[in-house]
Amino acid sequence: MRLLAAQRARLVTVGHGRDERSTATAEAFVAAWTDAGGTIAAVVDWPETAASWLRQARRFVRDAPDAWVVASGPTGFGQLARRLRAEPGWDPDRTYGFAALASHQLLDVAEGVRGATATGETWRIHRGWISIR
Repeated sequence: MRLLAAQRARLVTVGHGRDERSTATAEAFVAAWTDAGGTIAAVVDWPETAASWLRQARRFVRDAPDAWVVASGPTGFGQLARRLRAEPGWDPDRTYGFAALASHQLLDVAEGVRGATATGETWRIHRGWISIR
């Protein structure tokens, strides 16, 4: 939430995998964000495997939010991110994830995505690396 506040985000779209952990994390974020006065544009979920993530990608960018928050494993989000790269409006620099997305599986598709670790540090995918502060 500190990362989003630093960006002055108010309208956020939340995306998550359909597994139990990702769903619970997304639900907890939505509750905390709205309790803090933020607005949720949409909540979009996706499967780990699918023929195409076009529908989910279009829903993810549709409302032109200030930021995107992702609760997912790297496999599912990696597939969605490949599709998002072709969608006008998505900006990985305004996309924030939880600790699971700080993964080498995303280096080629999620340049600019950042987030928080489980211990409160921040991470960012940048130039083929994951930097942690």
